Amino acid sequence: MDDVRCREFFTQPVQPYHRQYEALRAVFVEGHSQKEVADRFGYTYDSLRQLVRGFRQQDHQAPTSAPFFAS
Repeated sequence: MDDVRCREFFTQPVQPYHRQYEALRAVFVEGHSQKEVADRFGYTYDSLRQLVRGFRQQDHQAPTSAPFFAS
């Protein structure tokens, strides 16, 4: 079975929140540099830095806080 399209779903996300999720995951979980991730997911370096900063500022432990990816 060819899983190319399934793999592309994760490596080349189209939906904005999915793209943000995968970019942040690449920075925080996979340990890639912000420059590399910005290039990979089509962000400018400065816009990815802002995304990372906003994510870091969110209280991920508070049960009542709005999820970062909520519209």
